Amino acid sequence: MKRELILNTVQVQQKINRIAYQILEDSFEENEIIIVGVWARGYRLALRLNAVLQKITTIKISVASILLDKDIQHYDTTNDIAQIDCTHKTVIIVDDVLNSGRTLAYGLGKFLNIPLKKLRSVVLIDRSHKLFPLTTDFTGLQLSTVLKEHVEVILDEPHESDAVYLT
Repeated sequence: MKRELILNTVQVQQKINRIAYQILEDSFEENEIIIVGVWARGYRLALRLNAVLQKITTIKISVASILLDKDIQHYDTTNDIAQIDCTHKTVIIVDDVLNSGRTLAYGLGKFLNIPLKKLRSVVLIDRSHKLFPLTTDFTGLQLSTVLKEHVEVILDEPHESDAVYLT
């Protein structure tokens, strides 16, 4: 299988840094931000964003994960958000790649009945193949691909450097 490098380790970190600063600009008046990563790579990205934000702000940041069952026709989630009170706070949902928008739409659905202050979304790569009318608030890279291509994001994997590949 052909693997074309789109972002190397340094470029991935530059995108994460830039997104973290954008989040800070959008939320500089907040007392607390809750970052919710879609399991597994979205959660890894959320942890990386948290690490950068911890260095550049004193805003309290909580990180949680959400696991979505993508094989069913309605959203079903498992998460550790129940431990965090999201009411009247800024919540940021994070995923690695936005393809059709289904995962992000299901993730957003988890928060529809909670009175939030703001709900934002982050993706490292936006492939522009949306089936749902979604846009992201913070994007690392917008990448035009054909449907048969696959974007592979490597973050904090053992024995492999951070990178984004097109396969």
